Amino acid sequence: MTFEGFETLAIHAGQEADAETGAVVVPIYQTSTYRQDGVGGLRGGYEYTRTGNPTRASLEECVAALEAGARGLAFASGMAAEDTLLRTVAGPGDHVVIPGDAYGGTFRLFAKVLQRWGVSWDAVPLSDAEAVRAAVRPETVAVWAETPTNPLLNIADIAVLADIAHEADALLVVDNTFASPYLQRPITLGADVVVHSTTKYLGGHSDVVGGALVTADPELGERVAFHQNTMGAVAGPFDAWLTLRGIKTLGVRMDRHCANAERIVEELARHPRVGQILYPGLPEHPGHKTAVDQMRAFGGMVSFRLRDGEEAALRVCDRTRVFTLAESLGGVESLIEHPGRMTHASTAGSPLEVPSDLVRISVGIESADDLVADLLQALEG
Repeated sequence: MTFEGFETLAIHAGQEADAETGAVVVPIYQTSTYRQDGVGGLRGGYEYTRTGNPTRASLEECVAALEAGARGLAFASGMAAEDTLLRTVAGPGDHVVIPGDAYGGTFRLFAKVLQRWGVSWDAVPLSDAEAVRAAVRPETVAVWAETPTNPLLNIADIAVLADIAHEADALLVVDNTFASPYLQRPITLGADVVVHSTTKYLGGHSDVVGGALVTADPELGERVAFHQNTMGAVAGPFDAWLTLRGIKTLGVRMDRHCANAERIVEELARHPRVGQILYPGLPEHPGHKTAVDQMRAFGGMVSFRLRDGEEAALRVCDRTRVFTLAESLGGVESLIEHPGRMTHASTAGSPLEVPSDLVRISVGIESADDLVADLLQALEG
């Protein structure tokens, strides 16, 4: 039977009842190796858990289904997924276009690791199609996109970027962590690869670290799988199981994340100490129309700038009580952070440096009234 509904896929894709016991939840195959029926006589194709594990395979099948892709691969972290993909598709002398406001960890990977390996990069505003087109060179192998971006929440038109990349025989890679496949499916818009930190919305409970890649092309998926096995940064069985458990409620959680974020944005828009709100759901956001076209809703991430500068931003981060001061995002609990000194400290002094008066919040699924009250009292400090 073929499933089509997102919530049905989240609960059932790759997660058939156990054939032997009838268990409705995928077992945790907490094993490093597998008994062989004679030399080379593998049961189900499994020989060693770095190469393959049934729990991880269930997660990979599920994520591929959610993203409408051909092949899913699960990693030990989002950065492990990024590194493995880039070492699969890029080598010395190659070039990648990245967002002008890329996630700090992604920027660090390009600037401190891949650049030393001979991979060059240019950071451009991906919402500007002509700037992207101008940045593409004959040696460009990929356009690397985030939409919405972290932490400035800029929006890029995925279909337009796909056309630009493909005209240059390059790949379009989309980090879909902020939106999740519930809000947008980049492969259906022309992307070649989707990247996730499954630590965030897919896991959803701040209790597991992981990453995933989904490819549109099975052959590219096989190439990445070879590198995944060779390099070894795979998701462990228990981590894969926790992520699968989180995915089951992704749809209902995202509905609440989005609703709470919209309520908070309404309140922040009226506050005199807030100078600017960065949220694609606002009609005045420059990427609002594109977000409407390619997203189901606008997500649970909100950034805002304080009129009184960096010290005011730091005070707000310090004074919240329901919002927890912490890095990461996408969990059921609300988090608050100062990107310039926390998640994006690696961009300091670079063209990707974020404003010092910026606060980023990951809106959880608590009572919206409590979240609003907490932010308002923190802003009054």
